[in-house]
Amino acid sequence: MQSDMYYDAVIAGCGVAGLYTALNLPETMRILMICKGDMAECDSMLAQGGICVLPDEEDYTAYFEDTMRAGHYENNRESVDIMIRQSRPIIEELLRLGVRFEQNEDGSLRYTREGGHSRARICFHKDITGKEITTALQMHVRSCSNITVMEHARMCDLLVEHGVCKGIALETKDQQVVHVHAEDTVLATGGIGGLYEHSTNYPSLTGDALRICKKHGIQLDHLDYVQIHPTSLYSRKKGRSFLISESARGDGAILLNKKGERFVNELLPRDVVSQAIFEEMKKDGTEHVWLSFQNVPKETIQSHFPNIQEACCKEGYDITKESIPVVPAQHYFMGGIHVESHSQTTMQHLYAVGETSCNGVHGKNRLASNSLLESLVFAKRAADNITVCRKGKKAYESNYDAACC
Repeated sequence: MQSDMYYDAVIAGCGVAGLYTALNLPETMRILMICKGDMAECDSMLAQGGICVLPDEEDYTAYFEDTMRAGHYENNRESVDIMIRQSRPIIEELLRLGVRFEQNEDGSLRYTREGGHSRARICFHKDITGKEITTALQMHVRSCSNITVMEHARMCDLLVEHGVCKGIALETKDQQVVHVHAEDTVLATGGIGGLYEHSTNYPSLTGDALRICKKHGIQLDHLDYVQIHPTSLYSRKKGRSFLISESARGDGAILLNKKGERFVNELLPRDVVSQAIFEEMKKDGTEHVWLSFQNVPKETIQSHFPNIQEACCKEGYDITKESIPVVPAQHYFMGGIHVESHSQTTMQHLYAVGETSCNGVHGKNRLASNSLLESLVFAKRAADNITVCRKGKKAYESNYDAACC
């Protein structure tokens, strides 16, 4: 049996991109957010390393070049410029929302460095930056009376009339089909890691929005642009691969082959380091290489990488005393639903933000810790564009309770 719901905007996905879009829409709008599983089961929660920021104007050229170089110069230059220019306001807003970035003794932000970066420009909270940001955004979303969150609801189609998006069709955990009618629809469904045997993503990320958009003739870009992260913890167990943050190498951890020799500059872009690891594994006939924290002070491990230390301990490794086995795993999707600079797709009233979108900012390979920043910057631009386009329009009255009871 089908039922109908009416909202001003519907957002599919509850990661940082979806959450930040909702928070930047007017409080007068009635908004529905949906997610396939629990609200906490989003890849934003898993981001370890941090979020990039432009530390000062002198760094603009270097940051721009680092992003372009990592992306093999296939990046959309306008998107890169927008992301970098908006990074400082985004960080300031996150601080206002209660995100606890690490700070120096004088109260200034403390930066770390990762692969592909020519200098330290990454804000972080221990080694759970994504969880820190996502949890703060979730708290604020839950406090907004105009935003309703519907968990365990799977988007199964778009509602389209005369080539214009009019909302989505979803299926609840009780297999009830609901048509959500909305003036504006935002797709924030994440990446495609669930399609891979070895991925750092949640298994629920299966590219649903891509499949649906293809069905409706909406433009998709660069579906072959998939990033392999150099270091996930090697395990024979099935399930999601545990990520070993690039920040570990930024703080001095080194990669070793079976002879205990370094074989690559650990701070090169991810695709370069991953390829070097694959070649070393093939040459040595091994299923993994090793990551050594021998150059990382114990106090740094305990303060910056407590989550990694705990996870490795559960697998029987003490990273303060021994090297750990690591192997590359699928991590990020640079392709996706084509959007312009305000996150609009090729269908009217349909937006895409976060990893499911492709605005070209990452090119062929993403620079470390640009993902959270890109998601937030272009989520706000989507919200701003929706707000401008809706001026003078009357909001729908929500009938969420009536439809679901």
